[in-house]
Amino acid sequence: MADPLAVDAAVRPAHRRADWPIAAAMLQLPSTSTDGRPVTELPADEWRRMLQAVVDAGYTAIEVATNWVRVGDLAPRRLEEFAGVLRDAGLAPAAVAVPRESIVHPTRREANLAFTHRSIDAAAALGVPVVCLGVHDVLLPEQQAVQWFWTVPGTPEPEDAEARAQAVRDYRELADHAESVGLQLSLEMYEEGYLSTAEKALRFLDDIGSGAVGLNPDLGNLVRHQGPIQPWREVAAATLPRTNYWHVKNYLRLEDPSTGLVLTHPSSLEGGILDYRSLVRYALAHGFSGAFVVEHYGGDGLGMGATNERYLRSLLPA
Repeated sequence: MADPLAVDAAVRPAHRRADWPIAAAMLQLPSTSTDGRPVTELPADEWRRMLQAVVDAGYTAIEVATNWVRVGDLAPRRLEEFAGVLRDAGLAPAAVAVPRESIVHPTRREANLAFTHRSIDAAAALGVPVVCLGVHDVLLPEQQAVQWFWTVPGTPEPEDAEARAQAVRDYRELADHAESVGLQLSLEMYEEGYLSTAEKALRFLDDIGSGAVGLNPDLGNLVRHQGPIQPWREVAAATLPRTNYWHVKNYLRLEDPSTGLVLTHPSSLEGGILDYRSLVRYALAHGFSGAFVVEHYGGDGLGMGATNERYLRSLLPA
């Protein structure tokens, strides 16, 4: 069987290896201080103190995630302070990510949509090129109570056609806003819902119908599912040509065909089921020029991300 990720032509990358933006994820930084204050409300010197661990790990770029600092809620003066903190730390903001603020939420749609609009404006003020969004919702208490949240089903997206059509209209509205301020949107694939398979994600993208929207094919979200999955090479071959931003992580996947048991566990980029050497070459051959974000759950995720950054950079053409 032919490899769907095979590349025959020479790859002409958009950046040099040393210059390619590879950003730290903010998964390991808390959203509240030790005394319970939201990080968004902390003074600038506290933001800088928290970012020192990112600097010490060797990163030069970060994904500004709103589950750490809600930049869409910062007043203009505070947003300038935040930008100054990033400059002082030597951390370039690769994107603003708005995770788990689902615009298909049954009661919080309008509030989440308004916050996403404010986050787009904040991203423009910070000078980032991309805002990353997803339709996955906040973790349920049952998911928060277990070691790995993906082992428990999350809140399903509405299955009726009108709810999906409303989501398409909302994302088109957000795309128009992003395009008007010179930004792109990237929609993160996830193991449940409208962006859970290659076919669903591409159809959703086509229905939005905006050149300002691409995919974040977070393949780790898909292969960690402890059940049947699409062949990841086929998913990648279909989605990487539409990719403008990329969360990268990997998982071990153990399957027992006789019982249907599937177990998954986070791994290094190099050691998991996904072959990033093939993935990166294919993506570059199909024009990918965006930032990578190295994510990892469990243990020293920030340190593992830094290890993964070095491996990932070694895969990029010099």
